[in-house]
Amino acid sequence: MTRDKLYFGHPINTYNTSLELELLSLMPDLFPMWEIENPNQQKHQDGYKKFGEEKGNGMLYFTEVVLPACGGGVFLPFRDGKLGAGIAKEALCLLDKDLPCWEIALKGALAVVMDLSKDDFMEDRVLSVEETRARLRDAEGNLSI
Repeated sequence: MTRDKLYFGHPINTYNTSLELELLSLMPDLFPMWEIENPNQQKHQDGYKKFGEEKGNGMLYFTEVVLPACGGGVFLPFRDGKLGAGIAKEALCLLDKDLPCWEIALKGALAVVMDLSKDDFMEDRVLSVEETRARLRDAEGNLSI
């Protein structure tokens, strides 16, 4: 039996951190029927770069290649509940196809998974691209982890 892929959207400043590892370790128990598709893989970084060079927008790699191969998604907002622009776009791409999506809410060391719907994307919750970049990078342009 093949399992559907569940896309794990999370801010890039959580890549290669203990938080990412902890959440990935919880996912098989939280989503036993799914194969987790983590964007933090070299193949995805290469695809993003290639689409950026060829199409002028690396995000198209995820919306045109990765997400169409997924049957749902689970998304991690920033600690204040705001959704980064890319994460919001990814989630809406799946929700527009009526695919199931969930949100991870961090409560101390506990991750609580809640259903995510289009109603969760109110204007005051989704950050602009510029606001997202500001949260991810320091004044010198380096990723802030």
